[in-house]
Amino acid sequence: MKREQAKACIEGIGIFPGIRVTNVDEALYSAETVYEAGIPIAEITMTVPDAIDIIRQLAVRFPNLVVGAGTVLDTETAERCLDAGARFITSTGLVMEVMEAALKRGVLAIPGALTPTEVIAAWKAGADFVKIFPAASLGGDLYIRSLKLPLPQIQLIAAGGVNPQTAANFILAGASAIGVGTELLPKDAVRKRQGHRIHELARRFLGFVKEGRTPP
Repeated sequence: MKREQAKACIEGIGIFPGIRVTNVDEALYSAETVYEAGIPIAEITMTVPDAIDIIRQLAVRFPNLVVGAGTVLDTETAERCLDAGARFITSTGLVMEVMEAALKRGVLAIPGALTPTEVIAAWKAGADFVKIFPAASLGGDLYIRSLKLPLPQIQLIAAGGVNPQTAANFILAGASAIGVGTELLPKDAVRKRQGHRIHELARRFLGFVKEGRTPP
């Protein structure tokens, strides 16, 4: 999958699922279930055991899944994720060396940022999206709206504290996508393999994105 295709998928779907679970089986199940539910995107964070192997397995099993690596903090880890087939690299903060590694390999670079200065620095360095984290703690959708007003050309992903009550507002405020974790993949639903429950949550979040993008 080319960089442009991966970016278009994230833009189109508008949901950026973050998978933070405790073992390989749960991670594979989570990614496969959201994929089947119509969200072909999965961020496997480096806090998951054997995260790089999980990325490798998913990249092989699901060629149309935009699978990537999250919480990448150094170049060595970024390179290993890219070798495994990661189609994007993201960090919790702005780590220039990680971003440069992704761009050098022609893969989506999605750094995290907090302040306008960091957002601009990430964009100038070539970021495809800038992940605003933790968005809810900074003022929620009002903060996204405040950033987009002077920086409309920068595509933002709002992550950290996004829930069913706020999802549509983040999109309405100008976020290109919303980052969601346990709100989409509740720990007990993953543990009990309650696919129907995750599918329903996916349907709702897809509806929130559509709602946020539909003019009043």
